[in-house]
Amino acid sequence: MTDIIAPAPAGKYMVDTYENWMRAEGIPIHEAFALDLPALDTRPWPRMGVNGAFCHLKGRCDYLSMWLLDIPGGGTTEPQRHLFEAVFHVVSGRGSVAIETADGTTHTFEFGPRSLFAVPMNARYRLFNAAGAEHVRVAVVSDFRYLLNLFRNEDFLLANPARFPDSEGAARHFTGDGDFRALRPGRHAWETNFVPDVADFELREWAERGAGATSLRFLLAESMLGVHASELPVGTYKKAHRHLPGYIIFAVTGTGYTLHWFEGDAERERIDWRPGMVYAPGLQMFHQHFNTGNAPARYLAVQYGSIRYPMVREKAFTYDKGADTAIGDGGGQIEYADQDPRIHAQFLAELKRTGVQPKMEPFVKA
Repeated sequence: MTDIIAPAPAGKYMVDTYENWMRAEGIPIHEAFALDLPALDTRPWPRMGVNGAFCHLKGRCDYLSMWLLDIPGGGTTEPQRHLFEAVFHVVSGRGSVAIETADGTTHTFEFGPRSLFAVPMNARYRLFNAAGAEHVRVAVVSDFRYLLNLFRNEDFLLANPARFPDSEGAARHFTGDGDFRALRPGRHAWETNFVPDVADFELREWAERGAGATSLRFLLAESMLGVHASELPVGTYKKAHRHLPGYIIFAVTGTGYTLHWFEGDAERERIDWRPGMVYAPGLQMFHQHFNTGNAPARYLAVQYGSIRYPMVREKAFTYDKGADTAIGDGGGQIEYADQDPRIHAQFLAELKRTGVQPKMEPFVKA
């Protein structure tokens, strides 16, 4: 006799608490492989007191979520506090942040385009736009999605009185000051709560990633959200690599493109980027970044798991050696000598079109 399975009660099967919460907020939800943050439609978000939109990238993971705040001239967000970690990247505009720490002290700092900061866990804060007609747009990446789906209780995460003074760091970390943590190429880190301008910050050489590449990791507010900035010199591109999903990549300076593909694919998907664009490679999806402009190209990546708190074993492996070790040696990187020759030919054709002189001769044999 065939078993008869009764239908599950409505609302108790395949529940995604975060998705339900997000849709109930009543603001636009944008989803694509790549998004142009300055151009996205935003609408009034009562919870925040300013306009906002949710930003879903095709390559996102189940741990992170992203939204966009759009603060008009003279505007301010409603006071916020939350039991999840968040990283803020200023897409455009100038303003300030006021953060109240556990001892009652309020730390205030001014931000501008390309600023990066984090609010310590569950500290109360507000964002201000003191400018005239210019809007401020701030992208917020957090682990709220995972935690809301885990606890399924909005008040626990958004109205919890617990304080975490250990996440606040030194007072000078709210001023743009910080501490350099020397590890090794590709793992060096700057510990702070605020980076005034990611584009101007000194990065460190990471020769293993190819063609004069530089990089630096940021340890923000003792967070487990990993953040790093990398730069491609003019006329160069980096080696292809793959890893876990959920690396949210913001184009900060320069112009170029990124190729994405899965192992065995005959063709590669191309994303052209410029400042304000954001995208995320999928799970174990090879991706390779190319600078086609006449200025260095810098990007900022936010991910689940930092070099201090990797969170999962595969992320710890990536930080240890997977990020810049060749596929044949157990890592996730394709060396220049092993890449499809069409990749280099395509890059040379792009530079011919843009009039930029290629500088890959020491690294790739034509």
